[in-house]
Amino acid sequence: MADLRDLGLSEYEERTYRALLDTGPTTAKELSARSDVPMGRIYDVLNSLEQYELVRSQTASRPKKYAPVEPAAALDRLLADKKRTLEEKKTQYEEIVAELQGELESADPPEETFWTAALGGDETAALLVERLTAADDRIVMVLSAYTPQLFDIDRYGTDILDELVAALDRGATVQLLMRRELVPTLPESIGSRYRASLAAHDRFEVRTVRELSGTFTLVDDAETVIEVPHPLDREETFGVIDLKDREFATSVHETFEPRWAEAEPLELY
Repeated sequence: MADLRDLGLSEYEERTYRALLDTGPTTAKELSARSDVPMGRIYDVLNSLEQYELVRSQTASRPKKYAPVEPAAALDRLLADKKRTLEEKKTQYEEIVAELQGELESADPPEETFWTAALGGDETAALLVERLTAADDRIVMVLSAYTPQLFDIDRYGTDILDELVAALDRGATVQLLMRRELVPTLPESIGSRYRASLAAHDRFEVRTVRELSGTFTLVDDAETVIEVPHPLDREETFGVIDLKDREFATSVHETFEPRWAEAEPLELY
């Protein structure tokens, strides 16, 4: 059950404010008795409530009297205060992340072969998005079959598209090579979203070829994300393997280059 402590008040502050709503304007001594807040604490609690602008005081009276601010106004003020605090925390965390990102990325990782795998649609899409965020120089995507992670805009495509745009904004190039037969099967939403998001980037290009095998993504000629199709349905992704091996990625890119050179540009714009 929600209470005022969820909005930042202490137990004593909540008890005092609720007691004021019951009694109306009253003295600190009477409030102490009605709220069970010790007399030695009641003035500090009332001062705190005045800082929250939840209590008004009548200084002309002797003894001094206190009255509650109407609940609607009190709740609005507590909510506004919480939002300010959360926004300050958000800004603080964003600054910490920016500082740590620069610090952590300044170190050159050792060139060691490493691989990992993911199974299922959500996991494979998450792994691909993660690896796209690491691209600084180049992304090469080769599509020989329908890939749900790229073509299902509602489930996965938005995140992947955002990362491609972010990579372009970082100065990377993006090359997308597709088997020509795939083009008529693409959802209309794909073309419109790509046109809207990528048309302004001269480092993004799509080309098609008649014959193509394998579906994979190269990231900075350092790692290869290879799609493993489902053995019973070529249009479903069984999983992906992410292989960090610069020598292998370089050899794959060398094989890709002549296919890219002979491919025909596809106008998405």
